Amino acid sequence: MRCPFCAHDDSQVKDSRPTEDATAIRRRRQCSSCGARFTTFERVQLREIVVVKSNDAAGLERREPFDRAKIEQSVTLACRKRGIDREKIERLVSGVQRQVETIGENEVPSRIIGELVMEGLRQLDSVAYIRFASVYRAFNEAKDFEEFAGTVRDVGVN
Repeated sequence: MRCPFCAHDDSQVKDSRPTEDATAIRRRRQCSSCGARFTTFERVQLREIVVVKSNDAAGLERREPFDRAKIEQSVTLACRKRGIDREKIERLVSGVQRQVETIGENEVPSRIIGELVMEGLRQLDSVAYIRFASVYRAFNEAKDFEEFAGTVRDVGVN
């Protein structure tokens, strides 16, 4: 494994253990060149998944490889300053990834992934859910927030 600090190609595993939800192996490594320590995660990947993104205005479709890090970044941003434990965010992202992988298709529309993330956030935190929805559903005006927040209250989210 390449060291993120000095880019040396050799590192030693000092400790390995499963994550709390047992979806990955956490490895503590030490670079044999500079001595820096860093953590890596090893996850099972069932298949290569391609995300199909559509541009409704132009009617065009784009394809790109599924990237767990993009989901993690979006969820983390939606949960920012909400006091949500990092482990809960990891579980949500892992759950979305498992659901996408078990759909059984090599190509998955981005809207399905977005809906899976929204459902996970709805159960996790109402403010994070609304934040994510405001970007995902492209709210343009304050009334869009107001209408959506009204539906959140109706669902009974905390």
